[in-house]
Amino acid sequence: MHIVIMGCGRVGSTLAHILEDKGHSVAIIDQSPEAFRRLRSGFRGRRITGFGFDREVIAEAGIERASAFVAVSSGDNSNIISARVARETFGVDNVVARIYDPRRAEVYQRLGIPTVATVRWTADQILRRLLPEGAEPLWRDPTGAVVLAELDSGHLWVGAKVGALEEHADTRVAFLSRMGEAFVPQRDTVIQDGDIVHIMANAEELERVNAAVAARNGEDA
Repeated sequence: MHIVIMGCGRVGSTLAHILEDKGHSVAIIDQSPEAFRRLRSGFRGRRITGFGFDREVIAEAGIERASAFVAVSSGDNSNIISARVARETFGVDNVVARIYDPRRAEVYQRLGIPTVATVRWTADQILRRLLPEGAEPLWRDPTGAVVLAELDSGHLWVGAKVGALEEHADTRVAFLSRMGEAFVPQRDTVIQDGDIVHIMANAEELERVNAAVAARNGEDA
């Protein structure tokens, strides 16, 4: 595929290298020529100086033949405008924009522009390390309504079946991590000592789920 990236910061340059290593052609846009110093000397993609929402600039980057467009500059407005130009003017279906303001991310998601709200995601990761106990989000959708959370099942659930935990806490187990390996369990999968349970839930339900898990009465089969 040919992929156009707007923004040659740390994220943009990293994406460019990974995509090129996977065999894709890449064009990367940045308003500052100095930004391209982040690219390795052997980078074979195109470097375009300019603004990603300028139609002539993204046309020069090959947007008309692009399979995807990624906007990861440092500005929310620039990212979303560029993403809309790529989709609405040039017909690129696979478009992703990085948005720092999670409230904006929700709006743009509803407009059909997939977004990554970096501030909320980073905050969640820091909280998981500061407050490791209980259910803390690993991922949440751009609206913040649905989360993937790591649940400390505790010693009370060792030997119990996944289905019993789901019924007791009225939640859904997405996958288990066991000795560094992740897998999707069956309802009759037995939770072992050291297992990390990951659940999918509504964000507003996390506190309740965590309390229910901690209150297991020992009678669940």
